[in-house]
Amino acid sequence: MEGYCVKCKKKREMKNAKEVSMKGKGGVKRRAMTGTCPECGTKMFKILGKA
Repeated sequence: MEGYCVKCKKKREMKNAKEVSMKGKGGVKRRAMTGTCPECGTKMFKILGKA
């Protein structure tokens, strides 16, 4: 899964990516992928569409 690293300011392939559920507006659950940047180790997120 590819995500944007805010520290490197580049799109990179996430390391150890897994799908999580985030809290959204109005009590709605939002799907997202979370992982780490392979270059700098910063936590990365990518918000996904509806199921």
